[in-house]
Amino acid sequence: MGQENGNAAAYFIDRHVAAGRGDGVAFVECGQDGRRLTYAGLSREAGRMADLFARHGVRREDRAAMIVLDQVEFPIIFWGALKAGVVPVPLNTLLSADYYEIILADSRAKALFVSRELLPVVAPILGRLPDLATVFVVGGAVDGHADFAAELATSRDGGTVEASADECAFWLYSSGSTGRPKGVRHLHGSLKATADTFGAKILGMQADDVVLSAAKLFFAYGLGNAMTFPMAAGATAALFKGRPTPDDMFAATAQIRPTVFCGVPTLYAAMVAAAGGARPDGMDRLRLCVSAGEALPAEIGNGWKAATGVDIIDGVGSTEMLHIFLSNAPGDIVYGTSGVAVPGYALRLVDETGGEVGVGEVGELLVDGPSAAENYWNQREKSRSTFEGRWTRTGDKYERTAEGRFVYCGRTDDMFKVSGIWVSPFEVEQALVTHPDVLEAAVVADRDETGLEKPRAFVVLKGEAAGDGLEQALKDHVKAKVGAWKYPRRIDFVPDLPKTATGKIQRFKLRQGVA
Repeated sequence: MGQENGNAAAYFIDRHVAAGRGDGVAFVECGQDGRRLTYAGLSREAGRMADLFARHGVRREDRAAMIVLDQVEFPIIFWGALKAGVVPVPLNTLLSADYYEIILADSRAKALFVSRELLPVVAPILGRLPDLATVFVVGGAVDGHADFAAELATSRDGGTVEASADECAFWLYSSGSTGRPKGVRHLHGSLKATADTFGAKILGMQADDVVLSAAKLFFAYGLGNAMTFPMAAGATAALFKGRPTPDDMFAATAQIRPTVFCGVPTLYAAMVAAAGGARPDGMDRLRLCVSAGEALPAEIGNGWKAATGVDIIDGVGSTEMLHIFLSNAPGDIVYGTSGVAVPGYALRLVDETGGEVGVGEVGELLVDGPSAAENYWNQREKSRSTFEGRWTRTGDKYERTAEGRFVYCGRTDDMFKVSGIWVSPFEVEQALVTHPDVLEAAVVADRDETGLEKPRAFVVLKGEAAGDGLEQALKDHVKAKVGAWKYPRRIDFVPDLPKTATGKIQRFKLRQGVA
């Protein structure tokens, strides 16, 4: 053909093997019995996915959903799908069955790969998905479902299909302002674009780096940290499949001794508190730390630097842009700001009419860059309002300082992030009102003692006053309904909610009350 294959797998996997770097370790699992996967091993195992798909009737451009923990099977399935021209759809591993049903039905996934530990969550809904033909269980055979390891072992290497860099490669799901998930469609070329910009020009990723990311592979930030960036450089990524508690992260750093650590402000704050001023084990090789997902309070950055001797690079990205496009950088860090545009990206701040705002004025942040998503799946109006030609609306409010740095001011809507993942107040409210004791509910962001945003609920009961245990019961109810991280950390029982004349809840009045 003469033209370079635009399939992302050709760049991130095949290139290293062809250059004789196949023996390099691509992934290592945290834990005593953690497995290792070399680039040659990844090439071989991912190459077998095309045959596996073909035998189960999954064809090019079909969707293959993934509810897979951060373990070596994740990159095998993801990159194997790209090699085969199948579209992988990694999903949040913390969702409830109801949400999985919505997303699986929306994506029309023909195959589902699920870690055995998570199968009980989705088992009740699998029979209600007519497009879903095969469920592959990662981690051992389960009656009625395909054993992924056994299926892969009997498959032949099918190589890497030719693809355009402008071809849709994978989807990620992002929550909407009303709680409806949006399928964000990303291109093959976008993976390399993020590696060439933030990965190379901010992180300076090298082949001898070892990356540990507490942020998971299922969402854009973690996907870049623990897969795209290290793989572009032929480096090693450590995979941690559990919940990132401070103690578990300290154990992981002691084992892995990373050179780059990636987290979110909530985790950094907890680790600083748990360390008690002492330098945690395993950080002797650490050269760089990264934070995103929500604005990093200055006190957390300074506390981390005091404990470890290493700065945190705080940046801003989005599912729609695939990774960070606005960031601080090594040697150019001002805590309390989000930094400046990552090389390769352009930024604008605009008012409600689309006009540029001046220094010190608040405007909505728009970004132009090579990693922008193609569109939202089957949500044309939302696509048109978000992707405006070369520019993508972020929904974030910022102001620009005289020095050209950007300072976060909040969301254009009522959404906010908890542990780096979007939370819709509407979504949490709807979960609360399904409880038999709740009449109405409103949810706003409330900053905790570390300056991080967490959900706070205002609840109107159906009659009697709140009894002992009701607050905890409502928290547990929300966890079960919409996700473990979305529950309100504080619940206020109130006689009524402030509303407009048309009955809409005035959340801004509640926010003013907690400010």
